[in-house]
Amino acid sequence: MKVLHTEKAPAAIGPYSQAIEVNGFVFASGQIPINPETGAMVEADIKAQTRQALTNANEVMKAAGIDLTHVVKTTVFLSDMANFAAMNEVYSTFFKEPFPARSAVAVKELPKGALVEVECIAVK
Repeated sequence: MKVLHTEKAPAAIGPYSQAIEVNGFVFASGQIPINPETGAMVEADIKAQTRQALTNANEVMKAAGIDLTHVVKTTVFLSDMANFAAMNEVYSTFFKEPFPARSAVAVKELPKGALVEVECIAVK
């Protein structure tokens, strides 16, 4: 088991790792839309937040020596399912066919008031 970390994505805000690599799989923790350079949440717009969360996820994948094309499963957490279509619009610019399997669920709230959080599982 290998712990993965990059300064190009937000540091963990709790007792967890950005990602763990084991047996050719990369299990990445959920990424919220924090700009790693400033440590601040990006603007309260679902498209901007989705873009930042997926950019952060890609940086975590890069720490494993891969990118989002290796992702086989994502889970998208939304603070409001009314944001699904706008999130999906941005999401589709980060992934190409064959798209990863995905779950998208609405939750009561997300860390730091985020509108979206995205976690990924990838294969090297």
